Amino acid sequence: MDIRKIYEYALSREYEGKRFFEENANRLSHAAAVNAFQQLAVEEQKHINFIQNQLAILVGHAGDVDYGLLLEQAGFFSQRAQSELIDQSVAEAMVPDLPVLRLAYLIERDFAEFYESTSTQVEGDAKQVFTMLSQWERGHERLFKHFYDKAFEEYSKMPWGG
Repeated sequence: MDIRKIYEYALSREYEGKRFFEENANRLSHAAAVNAFQQLAVEEQKHINFIQNQLAILVGHAGDVDYGLLLEQAGFFSQRAQSELIDQSVAEAMVPDLPVLRLAYLIERDFAEFYESTSTQVEGDAKQVFTMLSQWERGHERLFKHFYDKAFEEYSKMPWGG
Protein backbone atom coordinates (compact mmCIF):
# COMPACT_ATOMS: atom_id res chain seq x y z
CA MET A 1 0.00 0.00 0.00
CA ASP A 2 1.41 3.38 -1.02
CA ILE A 3 1.02 5.58 2.07
CA ARG A 4 1.88 8.71 0.09
CA LYS A 5 -1.01 8.14 -2.33
CA ILE A 6 -3.38 7.55 0.57
CA TYR A 7 -2.28 10.80 2.22
CA GLU A 8 -2.71 12.65 -1.09
CA TYR A 9 -6.20 11.20 -1.53
CA ALA A 10 -7.08 12.11 2.07
CA LEU A 11 -5.77 15.61 1.45
CA SER A 12 -8.00 16.06 -1.59
CA ARG A 13 -11.02 14.83 0.39
CA GLU A 14 -10.27 17.28 3.20
CA TYR A 15 -10.07 20.12 0.68
CA GLU A 16 -13.48 19.05 -0.68
CA GLY A 17 -14.92 19.02 2.83
CA LYS A 18 -13.50 22.43 3.63
CA ARG A 19 -14.93 23.86 0.41
CA PHE A 20 -18.35 22.34 1.16
CA PHE A 21 -18.48 23.89 4.63
CA GLU A 22 -17.26 27.29 3.42
CA GLU A 23 -19.73 27.46 0.54
CA ASN A 24 -22.72 26.24 2.53
CA ALA A 25 -22.09 28.42 5.56
CA ASN A 26 -23.40 31.34 3.50
CA ARG A 27 -26.51 29.42 2.41
CA LEU A 28 -27.77 28.37 5.82
CA SER A 29 -30.49 30.30 7.59
CA HIS A 30 -29.73 29.43 11.21
CA ALA A 31 -26.91 31.27 12.98
CA ALA A 32 -25.76 28.25 15.02
CA ALA A 33 -25.54 26.10 11.90
CA VAL A 34 -23.71 28.89 10.03
CA ASN A 35 -21.24 29.20 12.88
CA ALA A 36 -20.76 25.43 13.03
CA PHE A 37 -20.07 25.29 9.28
CA GLN A 38 -17.59 28.17 9.52
CA GLN A 39 -15.82 26.56 12.46
CA LEU A 40 -15.76 23.20 10.73
CA ALA A 41 -14.10 24.77 7.69
CA VAL A 42 -11.39 25.94 10.09
CA GLU A 43 -11.19 22.42 11.53
CA GLU A 44 -10.88 20.93 8.05
CA GLN A 45 -7.97 23.31 7.40
CA LYS A 46 -6.30 21.88 10.49
CA HIS A 47 -6.78 18.40 9.05
CA ILE A 48 -5.26 19.62 5.78
CA ASN A 49 -2.27 21.03 7.65
CA PHE A 50 -1.94 17.80 9.62
CA ILE A 51 -1.94 15.62 6.50
CA GLN A 52 0.47 17.98 4.72
CA ASN A 53 2.74 17.68 7.76
CA GLN A 54 2.55 13.88 7.53
CA LEU A 55 3.42 14.02 3.84
CA ALA A 56 6.43 16.22 4.62
CA ILE A 57 7.64 13.73 7.22
CA LEU A 58 7.05 10.82 4.84
CA VAL A 59 9.17 12.30 2.05
CA GLY A 60 11.94 13.27 4.43
CA HIS A 61 11.27 16.98 4.79
CA ALA A 62 11.06 18.65 8.14
CA GLY A 63 7.76 18.10 9.83
CA ASP A 64 6.48 18.28 13.37
CA VAL A 65 5.96 14.73 14.63
CA ASP A 66 3.89 16.08 17.54
CA TYR A 67 1.55 18.19 15.40
CA GLY A 68 -1.40 15.81 15.79
CA LEU A 69 -1.01 15.73 19.55
CA LEU A 70 -0.95 19.52 19.63
CA LEU A 71 -4.24 19.58 17.71
CA GLU A 72 -5.80 17.12 20.14
CA GLN A 73 -4.61 19.08 23.16
CA ALA A 74 -6.14 22.23 21.70
CA GLY A 75 -9.53 20.52 22.08
CA PHE A 76 -12.13 19.37 19.66
CA PHE A 77 -14.46 21.84 18.01
CA SER A 78 -17.34 19.36 18.07
CA GLN A 79 -17.32 19.05 21.87
CA ARG A 80 -17.35 22.82 22.28
CA ALA A 81 -19.93 23.32 19.54
CA GLN A 82 -22.35 20.78 20.86
CA SER A 83 -22.38 22.32 24.31
CA GLU A 84 -22.50 25.96 23.14
CA LEU A 85 -24.47 26.04 19.89
CA ILE A 86 -27.41 23.71 20.25
CA ASP A 87 -30.47 24.92 22.06
CA GLN A 88 -33.96 23.42 22.06
CA SER A 89 -35.55 26.78 21.31
CA VAL A 90 -33.59 27.31 18.10
CA ALA A 91 -33.96 23.87 16.50
CA GLU A 92 -37.11 24.92 14.64
CA ALA A 93 -35.17 27.63 12.82
CA MET A 94 -32.88 24.96 11.35
CA VAL A 95 -35.68 23.12 9.55
CA PRO A 96 -35.01 24.84 6.18
CA ASP A 97 -31.40 23.65 6.51
CA LEU A 98 -32.28 19.95 6.84
CA PRO A 99 -30.82 18.79 3.50
CA VAL A 100 -27.54 20.63 4.06
CA LEU A 101 -27.26 19.40 7.63
CA ARG A 102 -27.91 15.83 6.44
CA LEU A 103 -25.24 16.14 3.76
CA ALA A 104 -22.74 17.54 6.28
CA TYR A 105 -23.41 14.56 8.53
CA LEU A 106 -22.93 12.11 5.65
CA ILE A 107 -19.69 13.78 4.54
CA GLU A 108 -18.23 13.53 8.03
CA ARG A 109 -19.39 9.92 8.37
CA ASP A 110 -17.80 9.10 5.03
CA PHE A 111 -14.51 10.70 6.11
CA ALA A 112 -14.53 8.74 9.38
CA GLU A 113 -15.26 5.45 7.62
CA PHE A 114 -12.49 6.08 5.08
CA TYR A 115 -9.95 6.83 7.81
CA GLU A 116 -11.07 3.85 9.90
CA SER A 117 -10.85 1.51 6.95
CA THR A 118 -7.44 2.83 5.99
CA SER A 119 -6.14 2.49 9.54
CA THR A 120 -6.83 -1.26 9.40
CA GLN A 121 -4.75 -1.60 6.24
CA VAL A 122 -1.59 0.25 7.29
CA GLU A 123 1.03 -0.16 10.00
CA GLY A 124 3.15 2.01 12.28
CA ASP A 125 2.84 5.78 12.32
CA ALA A 126 0.35 5.79 9.43
CA LYS A 127 -2.02 3.61 11.48
CA GLN A 128 -1.85 6.12 14.32
CA VAL A 129 -2.41 9.05 11.94
CA PHE A 130 -5.49 7.53 10.31
CA THR A 131 -6.90 6.46 13.67
CA MET A 132 -6.52 10.02 14.94
CA LEU A 133 -8.18 11.44 11.82
CA SER A 134 -11.07 8.99 12.12
CA GLN A 135 -11.66 10.03 15.73
CA TRP A 136 -11.72 13.71 14.76
CA GLU A 137 -14.18 13.03 11.96
CA ARG A 138 -16.42 10.94 14.25
CA GLY A 139 -16.66 13.98 16.52
CA HIS A 140 -17.75 16.13 13.60
CA GLU A 141 -20.17 13.43 12.49
CA ARG A 142 -21.80 13.36 15.93
CA LEU A 143 -22.19 17.14 15.89
CA PHE A 144 -24.02 17.24 12.56
CA LYS A 145 -26.10 14.19 13.40
CA HIS A 146 -27.20 16.05 16.53
CA PHE A 147 -27.99 19.21 14.51
CA TYR A 148 -29.92 17.18 11.94
CA ASP A 149 -31.84 15.12 14.52
CA LYS A 150 -32.90 18.24 16.44
CA ALA A 151 -34.09 20.00 13.30
CA PHE A 152 -35.84 16.90 11.98
CA GLU A 153 -37.61 16.41 15.30
CA GLU A 154 -39.05 19.92 15.02
CA TYR A 155 -39.94 19.37 11.36
CA SER A 156 -41.79 16.15 12.14
CA LYS A 157 -43.97 17.98 14.69
CA MET A 158 -44.98 20.73 12.28
CA PRO A 159 -48.33 20.68 10.52
CA TRP A 160 -48.08 19.68 6.84
CA GLY A 161 -46.77 22.52 4.78
CA GLY A 162 -44.35 23.84 7.47
